[in-house]
Amino acid sequence: MTNDATPHSHGPRMHFHKLAPEVQKAMYGLEMAARKGLDPTLIELVKIRASQLNHCAFCIDMHIKDARKAGMTEERIYLLNAWEEEAAGYYTEKEQAAIALTEAVTVLTDGFVPDAVYDRAAAQFEEQELAQLIALITTINAWNRIGVTTRMTPGLYEA
Repeated sequence: MTNDATPHSHGPRMHFHKLAPEVQKAMYGLEMAARKGLDPTLIELVKIRASQLNHCAFCIDMHIKDARKAGMTEERIYLLNAWEEEAAGYYTEKEQAAIALTEAVTVLTDGFVPDAVYDRAAAQFEEQELAQLIALITTINAWNRIGVTTRMTPGLYEA
């Protein structure tokens, strides 16, 4: 019988980026392409929220540091995990639509992105910008899966 209350105490499983440098280079290229035309604050909100959902401690740490460097307030960072309840006054309609889409694409609970969530995002973003947002969400999810699987250590990243 295992004790689920016992905290994990482990280090990284591997140094993925050293072992697969071509993959890292391709992922970085995808990252740069996905960011084009998107607001830097919106980018960090999406990355933090996806990383929270995926339980990627390394990416949460990294993107909170990047968000602070980009000038995001502490309140917006702290309340992101409860954005639907605390959205008024903290997140714009456009940001809320992006966060909702991030959650739907990241979790895929029902096996698809609901029309209402997609339509909400489509109403806030021009089609090209929406395509970039979808690419950004896809990219951070890929990074999260690498980070979680290889157990990348949080706290080492400097913005």
